[in-house]
Amino acid sequence: MSSTQGNGEHWKSLESVGISRKELAMAEALQMEYDALSQLRHDKEESRAKQHTDPSLISWDEPVLDFYRKPAGRRKDLKLLRGLSGSDPTLNYNSISPQEGPPNHSTSQGSQPGPDPWPKGSLAGDYLYIFDGSNGGLSLSSGPGDIEGSSKKLSPPPLPPRVSIWDTPPLPPRKGSPSSSKISQPNDINTFSLVEQPPGKLLGHRILEEEEEQGGGSPGHLLGCVDYDGINDAITRLNLKSTYDAEMLRDTSRGWKEGRGPLDFGKDTPGKPVARSKTMPPQVPPRTYASRYANRKNATPGKNRRISAAPVGSRPHAVANGHELFEVSEERDEEVAAFCHMLDILRSGSDIRDYSLTGYVWSAVTPSPEHLGDEVNLKVTVLCDSLREPLTFTCNCSSTVDLLIYQTLCYTHDELKDVDVGDFVLKPCGLEEFLQNKHALGSHEYIQYCRKFDIDIRLQLMEQKAVRSDLARTVNDDQSPSTLNYLIHLQERPVKQTISRQALSLLFDTYHNEVDAFLLADGDFPLKADRVVQSVKAICNALAAVETPEITSALNHLPPCPSRMQPKIQKDPTVLAVRENRDFQTAVHGSRKHDLIQEACHFSTPLAFTVCAAHRIPITWATSYEDFYLSCSLSHGGKELCSPQQTGRAHFSKYLFHLIIWDQQICFPVQVNWLPRETLLCATLCAVPVPPPGSSSETNKQRRVPEALGWVTTPLFNFRQVLTCGRKLLGLWPATQENPSARWSAPNFHQPDSVILQIDFPTSAFDIKFTSPPGDKFSPRYEFGSLREEDQRVLKNIMRKESLYWLTDADKKRLWEKRYYCHSEVSSLPLVLASAPSWEWACLPDTYALLKQWTHMNHQDALGLLHATFPDQEVRRMAVQWIGSLSDAELLDYLPQLVQALKYECYLDSPLVRFLLKRAVSDLRVTHYFFWLLKDGLKDSQFSIRYQYLLAALLCCCGKGLREEFNRQCWLVNVLAKLAQQVREAAPSARQGILRTGLEEVRQFFALNGSCRLPLSPSLLVKGIVPRDCSYFSSNAVPLKLSFQNVDPLGENIRVIFKCGDDLRQDMLTLQMIRIMSKIWVQEGLDMRMVIFRCFSTGRGRGMVEMIPNAETLRKIQVEHGVTGSFKDRPLADWLQKHNPGEEEYEKAVENFIYSCAGCCVATYVLGICDRHNDNIMLKTTGHMFHIDFGRFLGHAQMFGNIKRDRAPFVFTSDMAYVINGGDKPSSRFHDFVDLCCQAYNLIRKHTHLFLNLLGLMLSCGIPELSDLEDLKYVYDALRPQDTEANATTYFTRLIESSLGSVATKLNFFIHNLAQMKFTGSDDRLTLSFAPRTHTLKSSGRISDVFLCRHEKIFYPNKGYCDLVYTFFHPLARDEKAMGTSPAPKCSDGSWARPVGKVGGEVKLSISYKNNKLFIMVMHIRGLQLLQDGNDPDPYVKIYLLPDPQKTTKKKTKVARKTCNPTYNEMLVYDGVPRGDLQQRELQLSVLSEQGFWENILLGEVHIRLRELDLAQEKTGWFALGSRSQETL
Repeated sequence: MSSTQGNGEHWKSLESVGISRKELAMAEALQMEYDALSQLRHDKEESRAKQHTDPSLISWDEPVLDFYRKPAGRRKDLKLLRGLSGSDPTLNYNSISPQEGPPNHSTSQGSQPGPDPWPKGSLAGDYLYIFDGSNGGLSLSSGPGDIEGSSKKLSPPPLPPRVSIWDTPPLPPRKGSPSSSKISQPNDINTFSLVEQPPGKLLGHRILEEEEEQGGGSPGHLLGCVDYDGINDAITRLNLKSTYDAEMLRDTSRGWKEGRGPLDFGKDTPGKPVARSKTMPPQVPPRTYASRYANRKNATPGKNRRISAAPVGSRPHAVANGHELFEVSEERDEEVAAFCHMLDILRSGSDIRDYSLTGYVWSAVTPSPEHLGDEVNLKVTVLCDSLREPLTFTCNCSSTVDLLIYQTLCYTHDELKDVDVGDFVLKPCGLEEFLQNKHALGSHEYIQYCRKFDIDIRLQLMEQKAVRSDLARTVNDDQSPSTLNYLIHLQERPVKQTISRQALSLLFDTYHNEVDAFLLADGDFPLKADRVVQSVKAICNALAAVETPEITSALNHLPPCPSRMQPKIQKDPTVLAVRENRDFQTAVHGSRKHDLIQEACHFSTPLAFTVCAAHRIPITWATSYEDFYLSCSLSHGGKELCSPQQTGRAHFSKYLFHLIIWDQQICFPVQVNWLPRETLLCATLCAVPVPPPGSSSETNKQRRVPEALGWVTTPLFNFRQVLTCGRKLLGLWPATQENPSARWSAPNFHQPDSVILQIDFPTSAFDIKFTSPPGDKFSPRYEFGSLREEDQRVLKNIMRKESLYWLTDADKKRLWEKRYYCHSEVSSLPLVLASAPSWEWACLPDTYALLKQWTHMNHQDALGLLHATFPDQEVRRMAVQWIGSLSDAELLDYLPQLVQALKYECYLDSPLVRFLLKRAVSDLRVTHYFFWLLKDGLKDSQFSIRYQYLLAALLCCCGKGLREEFNRQCWLVNVLAKLAQQVREAAPSARQGILRTGLEEVRQFFALNGSCRLPLSPSLLVKGIVPRDCSYFSSNAVPLKLSFQNVDPLGENIRVIFKCGDDLRQDMLTLQMIRIMSKIWVQEGLDMRMVIFRCFSTGRGRGMVEMIPNAETLRKIQVEHGVTGSFKDRPLADWLQKHNPGEEEYEKAVENFIYSCAGCCVATYVLGICDRHNDNIMLKTTGHMFHIDFGRFLGHAQMFGNIKRDRAPFVFTSDMAYVINGGDKPSSRFHDFVDLCCQAYNLIRKHTHLFLNLLGLMLSCGIPELSDLEDLKYVYDALRPQDTEANATTYFTRLIESSLGSVATKLNFFIHNLAQMKFTGSDDRLTLSFAPRTHTLKSSGRISDVFLCRHEKIFYPNKGYCDLVYTFFHPLARDEKAMGTSPAPKCSDGSWARPVGKVGGEVKLSISYKNNKLFIMVMHIRGLQLLQDGNDPDPYVKIYLLPDPQKTTKKKTKVARKTCNPTYNEMLVYDGVPRGDLQQRELQLSVLSEQGFWENILLGEVHIRLRELDLAQEKTGWFALGSRSQETL
């Protein structure tokens, strides 16, 4: 046997037609047994001569079944065959082990199969373990076995199709003896330890055997009467299905025919099981056989005529010319097989004690000092079914939930001895979520929400057994197969696969019939050859129109024909190798021994490969371009490793299809041992445009600039860290799409017309493997303070940049040189690693040692290591390890960025993938949002393949109930999207009717499904639609306003907005950033009372938005005072007064307004939110202000020509200031507002790195306004990370003043009011109203500019039109001098000339001393007296540092106009003041009112002795103003 097979002749023939042994090793047992059947038929003569047949692949011996009853320690005596799941590349089928004896093919008469053991076997799913037992036989563990040593045989289970395959009764199973073989253990990363599984389904593989015919086609003896028609039907069905269930097993077990098949193995050693546990086997290859006695032309009753892709056993040249079609689908791919193993290990590793708890949606918990204070009490109402009246408790915020449950149980139970508090939960009324018993009440986000908006806290006490369990996982869920392929098939994809296996089978049937006809023809060769060529072209056309050199060479051996005129004639053509391969990775040619490995670090050969051709070229390129060439570059983390290499320039060629042939070697000036492990090869196809007619001169040709037509990236090392080899077929992405050399991207096989690039990498007798080196045992670590002061200053300035994107080459050089001094600056690790000069193998030990010894980073800083700049696997593993400490609530805050970071992973399986899947399994809220984010990721064509696998993996980890829930949500979203699209496209008059009709379909959805959770939150469970409360908005997108009926009768209806036509991903991102800002403020003890509403994109161009109750847009509030209400100061205050009539209520509303308005100013400025008008700013009746509709951000403002529509830094208008001040004059509350803004701004600045990390990770998400570093630079500039807090305070104060003084904002509001006016009739027309005060030239100054928006010709004889215009358009600026006065000269010495008789007020200062500099921040002044004429002063502050006889230390602030409560926030600095001099110095501060040409008036002054202040710390406080005395508050 070994003499004929050991030389690999059989497999060499398959390799010669494009099938590698590595891919053959990936086949499952059923695939291999079919191959064995074909081989047995071809080798019948040799088999007869040797009087034996080869041993069976699998012997169904019961002794092995006892394996699972053995203790774990005794299982080692059973040797395990390496698995056949597609994860072992080292299987060699060319020879059988020398220890293997001749097989005994006689049957054992004494052993009878017992009752069918499979339904109650101990092996779950479709585990396929093959053991080398004590008797040396190859066995499959399949169920509870009998006594060890028994020779009883088991029939293998059927391969289950969807339905019963044929109706003929089954024949008795064949019995056989086991064969002896020693099996080898491969070096496989996918091995895992066995875990005893509860009973479950086993999907075994039925093996068919057939004795070959004797002689030239005479019938031979059949080992089993095989019904080939039945096989045809079974395979056809299996080709279209990829999941199985118990019912299918029962159906097929009644009708499946069984048999045995031989297969040879090479040198083997003992090993562990590497079968794809719980993961469905790949689909059966489409090999169909003609009925044995079918009446066909050229067929005899004793001859099997293949009608598809199986080898023909009746022809002596069948082995050489046979064709095997291997479908390498997602599940059959080697990397995916390893991913499946990881997935099964993850599923089996979850230790669940109570499965019912897996169906709970737990309320999010965010601990913070503000919400856990002992002095904060809560009024809580608890409802219980056993009590008629609700109970009301006053609880402390820090009290745990189980304490409240216990207090409630005291009222509901007379005896608590047998009552367990843990059996009860508290559910917020109206929400399908539950408080966490061991956490404090105040830490729950639901409680915090109720406190923020003064909502009654209403909870319902429930027993756990009464809680809905429809989402809970079950034991069966964890033991069921992982059906990854099936779940991928169900997903919605941008482009579906258009070729089916059934269609390919028909094409191959045609091809083989044409080949048979050609070989049997006696004449007319050109016509017959032409039919063969056409059948080959049909196959190639179905498989991406790829014509490989092998196909071209084979066709060149055919006689001349109309399709191809070639001189050579040969009746025995070379067989064409075509196969369906979703990765289009063709075979590695030549014989390779995969157990031979050479370390990449020792491989000094330059990297080289051959660029063969580009296939599927658009015909339009032939007339548009010429001189095509390919530019190839190597990169790592976005950094080019060497200069790009180019091919020569080539033109179009036409064989079967249009293609460009280079057949040129590319050799990089980089040795393989210099390549980092995550090196990406980026290939860009370029061409020179064809010159216009009449300008084809050589000079014109040189001027033409080449254009990029397409690109693709591929890693040089695969997921096993082996250097790529053999042929690669890569689909190019259009050059119009992003070309990110910084990250991996799957080849483009989604677009059916993508250009296919063919590259041949060199092959060798061994694998070149990149083995990660260990880190150095010692890495220096020095104190930062030991550096020279200059070095410290430079390094600190570099670290203040907060982001690696703005590091210069000099910065990187300095950082890397001083890397051992940076350990104390923990957050600087991303900057240090980004400065590493190289990531080649020789540099990694030092880098890894630095990484290992680095201080544990917090999760916010660790996010920076997940950028595309850091593809290194060890760096990303460490980052995930540090992120692992995230709570579930924090994980949800950063989940969108983590899902985007999956794009930067080089391989499908990674620590980040495992982390996210593991956390998703343990928390339903994480699962819910992870599902919808992955589903949205499917729309990203470059990464949809990866997201398909991850989404399928998530669904595998979910229980059946949760999968059904997701199906319902997707169904509901599709129904609503269809309705929204119909309403949007309809005429305005027909929209109401279409809406009512569509709502009926929504009602039918709930009638069929009962209930459904909304994508906005798993806590929102609804059971119906409320048509009378549904309508639509009249904006451009015509969003639907929907009201759903809450499942909880104690809750209100749930109102949402459904948008179709708007991309809500930008809104999602903006709201996420605002939510994180709000949490930062709360954690720092500053609750800005922000309104955070839910918004979620459910697909490109559609999504849901939560509606905030009791809120109105500023436009509707302002137009209550007329269309010019936006120019008035009172509308907001009057509206709040109307809804809060009580004095205490109104003051609370104003307080809420001050905080929320300050938060909105900071958030909208930092994020650059534009398109701000009064229809996307809203106000709640409780005083909370918030923004909506974030269609423009990061400074991408709408433009009117060259003028920005948003000209103010942010929206802060006089009517908002009116609410804050309590009138039209500044008050001390305005100081509080400014302080809040500056404090909130500085708190966000401390987290600059977090926001840059989060937004940086979203650069690849496809949002147009966040696509490059310039967009990120906007946030960087807005946060000013290199400024001190004092400078930032001054800066933001100026922004407040600029926004308040901007007329453009009010004008923008007014124009928007006009645009929204509906002139339905004179009675309904909005009329112009005017300011209640009269403005004259004397009181308000001269008009400087007039803007006429609209006019009507109306004549009233008694009306003064000039006065009307003047009254309406009064300017904000005042004239500097009063009318009728003569100027007087100022005093030359600069002192005030007239002190006032009455002084008073207070000034707020912040004084500090550092580095011989005295810093004085003049913040606010309050309580200044009016001038003698009753007008407000124009105050400013002047400071002297006494003693100062020469008056050289004078410094002063700007002048504040017409206010007794000015705000300055200006920093006055005295440089070069030694600390010893401070003891003798005194600060003289004076407040004066500027009087133009009149002498300035003293309003008050204060003298501050610096020796009385502890300037080691910053001193902030209010200082009383007097005439000449010092007073300090």
